[in-house]
Amino acid sequence: MAAAGAELPGPAALALLGPAPGAPCCPHGPALLFVKTSQGKEEGRRFYACSACRDRKDCNFFQWEDEKVSEARLAAREEYNRSHQPCFTHRQNVDRYKNFVLLPLSKRRFCQECQQLLLPAEWKKHSDHQFLCDITTAQLKSPSQLLYPLENKKTNAQYLFADRSCQFLLNLLTDLGFRRVLSVGTPRLHEMIQSKASQEEEFNVRSLLLDIDFRYSQFYTEDEFCHYNMFNHHFFGGEAARETCRKFLCEENGERVIMVTDPPFGGLVEALASSFKKLMAMWSGTEKEVFSLLGHDNREMPMFWIFPYFFESRILDFFPSFSMMDYQVDYDNHALYKHGKTGRRQSPVRIFTNLTPSVIVLPEEEGYRFCTVCQRYVSSGNQHCEICNSCTSKDGRRWKHCVLCKKCVKPSWFHCDNCKCCTLEKHSCGKSDSGCFVCGKAGHKRSACPSLSRSRAAWQPDKKKGQKTRKRIKMRVRKRLAMKRAIFSKRKVKNKKKKT
Repeated sequence: MAAAGAELPGPAALALLGPAPGAPCCPHGPALLFVKTSQGKEEGRRFYACSACRDRKDCNFFQWEDEKVSEARLAAREEYNRSHQPCFTHRQNVDRYKNFVLLPLSKRRFCQECQQLLLPAEWKKHSDHQFLCDITTAQLKSPSQLLYPLENKKTNAQYLFADRSCQFLLNLLTDLGFRRVLSVGTPRLHEMIQSKASQEEEFNVRSLLLDIDFRYSQFYTEDEFCHYNMFNHHFFGGEAARETCRKFLCEENGERVIMVTDPPFGGLVEALASSFKKLMAMWSGTEKEVFSLLGHDNREMPMFWIFPYFFESRILDFFPSFSMMDYQVDYDNHALYKHGKTGRRQSPVRIFTNLTPSVIVLPEEEGYRFCTVCQRYVSSGNQHCEICNSCTSKDGRRWKHCVLCKKCVKPSWFHCDNCKCCTLEKHSCGKSDSGCFVCGKAGHKRSACPSLSRSRAAWQPDKKKGQKTRKRIKMRVRKRLAMKRAIFSKRKVKNKKKKT
C-alpha cells in the first residue's frame, strides 16, 4: 500500500481518507486519497497515491487533490498506463493455454524470466532466457509452484499457504457445507480446490480467484480468475469481470458461499475493509435467508480474513461481528511464519471470521482443545482465566492476569508503577500512546477523528515558500562551485601545457 506505514505511530503519519469519486488512475487502478497528519496539529494537504504500492520506486504516481493537471500531462499519463498493461489480454491467454496443452510434452516450455508459457513460434525470441522444459499437466494445475512468488514486502508480499494450512482450510469449508469459495488473494487454496474438483467427481466445491497477479490468467478461464486489486476494489477486466464475480456470489440465491482472503500484511486495514464491504454488498443484492452458521442477525456474507493477531482491534473497528480463532496459519515461503515453532517464534497469523466460533473445529492432534466456557477451540497454551472469564492469550503463549490492570497480559510484561500499566521490563517511562494521533485529544482513535472528515485547507504557504527559497539558494551555490571547479581545471591544463 502507498501508506501502510500509517499503521505505526510516529512524529507524522499518513491517514487514508478513502477512495474518492473521479479519482485519477495509475496502472493499478484508481488512486486512493491520503492526508499527512501530525499529532495535535491540523491536517496537511491532501493527495492521491497508488493503492497497491507502498514504495514510490514500484509506482511513482502522485497528485495533489487540488492540483490542476494539463491536457498534455493527462494524455501522457494515459499512455503510461497503457504501456504498463500486460502484453496479452485474459482472453488471449486462455486461447494460448488451449494451444499449449495440445503440444507434446517435449514442446512445452515456460520462460522463467518472463514468467510466461511459450508456444514454439516464440522460442527464438526467448532463446537467451532461462526456461523450464517438459511442463506436465500437474504443473499446469499448480501454477503457484510454477510461478515465482512476488515477495516484495512493499508491493505484493505474495506468501503462499503451506499444505498443512491449505488442507485444513479446505476440509473446514467442506465440513461447514460451503459449495462456492471466493478466493481473494489466496491462489494456493484456489488451485487446491480446482485440482480436487477435476480429480474427484463427488467433490462439488467451486472457487473464483480474485488476485492482482495477472500471471494467473495464463492458467484459468474468465470464470475462474478475475484480475482484481483488493485495495481499491478495482476489476481490471471492467464490467464483464465485475459481473462474473456478482453472478458467482449470487448463484443459488447466494447460499453456501464464503469469502476467504489473505491480504498483504503491510496494507492498510481501512482500504481492505472498504473493498471487502463492497464485495459483501455485491452478495447481499439478492434476497436470502440468514445463514445458520452466523452468530448474529446481520446479513453479512460468511468470511475468513487471514491476518496477524495484532491487527485484531483494527479489524473489529470495521467488522464488530468478527472474532479471532486460535489456529496458526503458516506459509511455505516465509522464514518466520512456520508451524511447529514455540514461544514468540510462533506464527502470528490467525483467522478472523463472522461465523459462530463453536462451529470452527480446530485439529486436536495439533494441541487445540474446546473450551466449554468460551464455546470455542483454543490453543494448548491458551488457558482460561477465571477472573477475566475468557481464554485471553493471543499469541499462543500462556498469559498472566494483572490485578492492577484488571486484564491478562503477555508473560514478558510487568506492571510499571510509573506508567500505571503493564509493559516490557526495559522501557522508557512516561511515553503514552493514549489519545488521538491526529488531534491529540482523548476519547477517540485516529480513524474516528472528526478532523479528518472536515474539508479545510490547512496548508502552510509561508513554510512552503521558505523551503523553495532555501532550495534555490542551494542550487545557486552548487552552480557557483561547479563553475569554480571548471575554471580551476582549465587553468591546470594550461599550466601543464606551458611547462611542456
